[in-house]
This record gives sequence, structure tokens and C-alpha cells, in this order.
Amino acid sequence: MESAGKVESGLENPAFVPDSSNDRKKSQGGGSITSGDYEPYSQRVLTLPTTNLETLLHLIKGSMGSGILAMPNAFKNAGYVFGAVATIAIGVICTYTVHLLVESSYALCKRRRVPSMGYPETMEAAMRDGPGFFPKIAPFAEYIVNFFIFLFQVGTCCVYFVFISSNIQRVMGEYINEIDVRLYMCMIFLPIALLNLVRKLKYLAPFSALSNFLIVTGVAITLYYIFRDGLPDISQRNWIGEARGIPLFFGTVLFALECIGVIMPLENNMKTPQSFGGTTGVFNQAMLVIIFLYTSLGLFGYLEYGQEIEGSITLNLPNNEILAQVVQIMMAVAIFLTYPLQCYVAVDVLWNTYLSPKVQSKKRKLAGEYGVRTGIVLLTFGLAVAIPNLELFISLVGALALSMVGIILPPIIAMATFEHQRRGWRIFKNIAIVIFGILGMLTGTYVSIVDIVHSLSSSSSSL
Repeated sequence: MESAGKVESGLENPAFVPDSSNDRKKSQGGGSITSGDYEPYSQRVLTLPTTNLETLLHLIKGSMGSGILAMPNAFKNAGYVFGAVATIAIGVICTYTVHLLVESSYALCKRRRVPSMGYPETMEAAMRDGPGFFPKIAPFAEYIVNFFIFLFQVGTCCVYFVFISSNIQRVMGEYINEIDVRLYMCMIFLPIALLNLVRKLKYLAPFSALSNFLIVTGVAITLYYIFRDGLPDISQRNWIGEARGIPLFFGTVLFALECIGVIMPLENNMKTPQSFGGTTGVFNQAMLVIIFLYTSLGLFGYLEYGQEIEGSITLNLPNNEILAQVVQIMMAVAIFLTYPLQCYVAVDVLWNTYLSPKVQSKKRKLAGEYGVRTGIVLLTFGLAVAIPNLELFISLVGALALSMVGIILPPIIAMATFEHQRRGWRIFKNIAIVIFGILGMLTGTYVSIVDIVHSLSSSSSSL
């Protein structure tokens, strides 16, 4: 993910050029500026721009991870009919909000005559241009976005600790006496900490390629196990889940589907960024594939294993079969190799945006970055040890962090950006999405925390 730093030339000058010659907006200086012919796309200077196909593959890879393996568990909470319909609906909403974000960013780039903006910059610029109380939020906008992005990335790394350890525990349980999953977390802590010291993304590229191969292979073999003996009678499964499980479903699906963190960097690095949006654009193509894959695995995984499904479907595979053990190890290795890529974003937000500018010495900068990298690993390790429940952790991270950056903020940004152009049903639609996101965030976070507390209480009482 690109740096979340400010585009100073734009944000320090709140005057802007409207996107239509018929639209005018007062600058803070009192003047009125009409539109110019500035085209952000043509002003981007890219060393290695990505093609449409490369961007499509990056978008799909950005959503592939431990989340797809949690989809059957999400369907356990929602039921197979409601789960399928709701997954598609949430996918459509997430797609729409990304279009709002990209469209707003483009308009704000034109107004400020800058080539590109990241998510935090877009949020801050939109708040400055918005009506009413929006300008008062502008000084805090960047911090709000970065906080929730950081929260999501740290939460994802916590999920990775639990996922890796749980899969290793399941395999080793066939050969040795069962060991607490927390001990496996201790065993993998040092390897993860060392791998996370790699500072350059280009050195992580081979790990990413191997990880993608392992994930695709693992999912394919998992599908083989789902259909190997045929699916049980559908009457044995719930078509709709209990009301209390719906918030958990919401958080898990968001965690699995949402790839908001890679959207702006990918769009900003495209050779033809105008191909990103639109009905048949690159992003819609990617989301069509993602929604289909995730809905299919969630539906058929739940139909196969029912209420016995675990936080990751790999944990339901027959442990006495070597192929199943290979899948569990493959997925553990894949997520292990993905950890530094997820942590890279957290380091970028915390270190490059806020801490590094305050350090002058090059030696201290290097030591400081290594310290931040190690500290984040320690933080995620500690949280994973404290809450070693995969399904609840996934739901909590999705509901708390992704509801905000993936559903709530983009419509707010759009309303602030285009408030002088749009009225009526579009405003109503955006407000409805914000309310939906807030309700999902509050209920999903509450139910996840309550269940986590209950799970921890049950564990301590059984000791």
C-alpha cells in the first residue's frame, strides 16, 4: 500500500477547480474558480505501470487469503439461502463503495491539479470541500483512515498467527500428544519476526508468488474434499441462521471480500486507469470473480460440513489422510509467507507516515524501523495468544475495521465531494449505506466481543 502521506500541493490550497464548467464552488479565500483542462491520468509518471490484466490479477490476489477459507463458517451463522443472498448483496455494496471512493479521488485530483491521491488524502480533501461540519473533520480525516487501516492490518496479522498455529496443531495432533495452540504460536514467533525484517517489497515478491500458488492449490484440493463423497441432504442444513449469528456473518464476509487497502495504490499505478471503473471495468470484473468464488466455497463448504464447520474449512478435512495434512501445511506456509506483506501496510502507516519524519539520523531511522516491525509482530503475537479463536477474531476485525473503511467512509467522502452536484435518491442511497455500515459495525463488534469474552471465560473455567 502506498504511503499515506499528504499531497501537500493540494491539501494546503483548499481552492479547487470544479469538474464541470457549470459548477462553481467558493474557495476559502472567497474567490470562484472555474474548471480547467487538467487531466490527472495523463500527469502520472509511473516507472512500471500495470496493465488491465495485471491489475485484475492483483485485485483477485488482494482478496485471496485466510478469509476465503472462513466463508463456510460465515454461512454456518447465516444459513445457506440467506448466506448466499447476503454475500452477493454485501459484495455489491462493497463494489459500489469502491466506485464512490475512486470517483471522488479522481474529482478531487482534478480540483487540486495533482496526479493521484491515496485513501487518507482523498478523505481529507473531501472533508475540506464538503458543506456544513465536514471542514471541521478535515484535520482529523487522515488519522481516522490511517487508524482503521492500521487496525485492520494488525487484526489480519493476529488472524494469521491463529490460522498458522491452528493448522499446524491439527497436523501434529496426528503424530504427537495434543499441545495447546498457544505453544505453536510461540514456536512460529521467531520465524515470523525474522521474515518481517525484510524491508523492501521487491524482496517479498517471490514469497507472494509462492503463497498465491499454495493458496490456489489448497483451495482446489479443499473443493475436491467437499465434493468427493457428494453433498448431504440439503434438508439437514439451515436455510437461514439465528438472528444472533448474522452480525458474525457480516464481519466474516467483510473480512473475506474487502480489499479496500489495495484499491487506490492499484488504480494509481495503472497504465490505463480510466479502465478501472465502469460497468465492464477491471474492478467489476475482479469483484464478479471474487464474489462467485467466495459465495461458492461458503455455500458448498457449509452444505458439506454443516454446523460442524470450523473457523477455517481446512480444519474440517480428514486429519488421517496425508493429502488433507498436505493442504493444512500448504495453507499454513502460504499465510506465513503472506504475513510480512500484510504487516508492510501497518509499518507504512505507523513508521513512514508518523514516526520516521521525526527521526533525523539514518542509523536511528533504520533501528527505529526494525523496532517498529518487531513491535508489531509482538503486538499481534500477544493478541493472538490472548484470543486464540479464529472465527471470532475474523468476525471482530471485519466488523470493526472494514465496516468503517470499506462501507461507511466512501459514501461520506462522495457526499462531501459532490454535494454541489447531487441531490435526491443518490444522497438517500449513500445515507442508507452509511447507516447499514454503522449498524453492521456496532452489532458485529458487540457480538464478537461478547462471544470472545464468553469463549475466554469457558476456557479459563475448564483449566
